[in-house]
Amino acid sequence: MRELSVIITVMNEEENIPPLLTAVRSALANIDYEVILVDDGSVDKTVQQILANSDDRTVLVQLRKNYGQSTAMTAGIDHSTGKYVALLDGDLQNDPTDIPAMLDLLINEDWDVVAGNRKNRKDGMFLRKIPSRIANALIRRMTGVYIKDYGCTLKLFRREIAEELGLYGELHRFIPVLAKLQGARITQVDVKHHARQFGKSKYGINRTFKVMADLILMVFFRKYLQKPMHLFGTIGFVSFGLGVLINLYLLIIKIMGHDIWNRPLLILGLILVLGGIQLVTIGIIADINIRTYFESQNKKTYTVRKVVRGKE
Repeated sequence: MRELSVIITVMNEEENIPPLLTAVRSALANIDYEVILVDDGSVDKTVQQILANSDDRTVLVQLRKNYGQSTAMTAGIDHSTGKYVALLDGDLQNDPTDIPAMLDLLINEDWDVVAGNRKNRKDGMFLRKIPSRIANALIRRMTGVYIKDYGCTLKLFRREIAEELGLYGELHRFIPVLAKLQGARITQVDVKHHARQFGKSKYGINRTFKVMADLILMVFFRKYLQKPMHLFGTIGFVSFGLGVLINLYLLIIKIMGHDIWNRPLLILGLILVLGGIQLVTIGIIADINIRTYFESQNKKTYTVRKVVRGKE
């Protein structure tokens, strides 16, 4: 087992591979490390460049097609052996020289995750920096996980945290939230950031809607993963109660001899009653699914940081 596994996901980065591997080897010369390069469906000469520049510390994991960065990261973690795991971008914008100091912080101060914060970010202001700041502020506010820079790939983990992240879809942007769900202790440090020299960025303004959709999922995970009935049940009972009150009011109006059939309020009352019943039912089904999720895989609803026996 190596001390550190550096996971680098790449897609169409043929020009970046030689200088990237050179930079990693120089920065980590004093560490027992391995580099896991995950090719996420490249159609250029990225794979050939990896093979041409490999050494005994390099592992290539070539995926059959483009699955997305989250899945590629999962593949890299699954094929790694390090006691600690680092995630690094393959576009040379992250600097590998930040890794040794982050690793020392992770080990010596007993953190579970050390996240990078791109202090002097070398990206466009309007298409990258401003949307990123807005997204970061929104994520911090809605999830309660106060990381400055969710978009920085450079992060270090203890292996047990990395293995349980559950990176599905495009959830790599929410890695700190997923780690926090495990009870991880997270800190952040300023890291260097460089402008892209070769290739094209895979990110665009169109990812905003994906981030918003994933953010809703993260809020649910953070607050209601083990108690979905508290969300659906509360909304359902409020809806049902309002519907009953409206219908009682209309019943009184009807008893008093007034016509209620042409009133939109009647439709609203019926929708609220039926919607309330459906939401409560969804809450019950979600609760059963959560129990199945934990019990069928022998998962625990808690995590233990350490166990100290006797005078250890």
